[in-house]
Amino acid sequence: MDLFTSLALSALVILLALGLYRVFRKILQRLIANRGPLALTVFTVLFVALFLYYFYVPAATRIGPEQPIPFSHRVHSGVKAIQCEFCHPYVGRSEFPGLPPVEKCLYCHNHIIANHPQIRKEHRYFDTNTPTPWVKANYIPEHVFFKHQRHIQKGIACRECHGPIETMDRIKGVNFLMGFCITCHQAKNANLDCWLACHN
Repeated sequence: MDLFTSLALSALVILLALGLYRVFRKILQRLIANRGPLALTVFTVLFVALFLYYFYVPAATRIGPEQPIPFSHRVHSGVKAIQCEFCHPYVGRSEFPGLPPVEKCLYCHNHIIANHPQIRKEHRYFDTNTPTPWVKANYIPEHVFFKHQRHIQKGIACRECHGPIETMDRIKGVNFLMGFCITCHQAKNANLDCWLACHN
């Protein structure tokens, strides 16, 4: 490369650098001149983002769905040590564990905190012959054939799939996916055949 070419390239680089410097200087001057409105805009965007986050993703969504009657698994299963099968009567013989009927709740609560406002609400369900509209928390895909009975007979504790229920006031629930089941079956050397195990 001759001297003239190198000088020309150097001059071009200097001109580009000066041009970029002038552009950035103008941008910086405009930013400084408009710092008030810009700060207000940034504050507004952050405020709206935080508002939307806390409005649509409240802490309650991380502790499970709200039930029509506040029910604490921590109190019933943990403190009172009531067995899961007492409230979920079909868990040992059906695909579905069964949700406690109104009569099951009132079996105890006709005598225990019978006049509590939430228990009075349970009495209204009973008096109108209306099942308590419990909100489902755990989901298994419809194409999966699952029986609690098999797992209970093999000595699988409820907490192995549902977590430490006895420590939860509101259960978060689980969307059971195939990977969860396969990992457990592999660890316990259980059946992994697609059609005989899960999809028949």
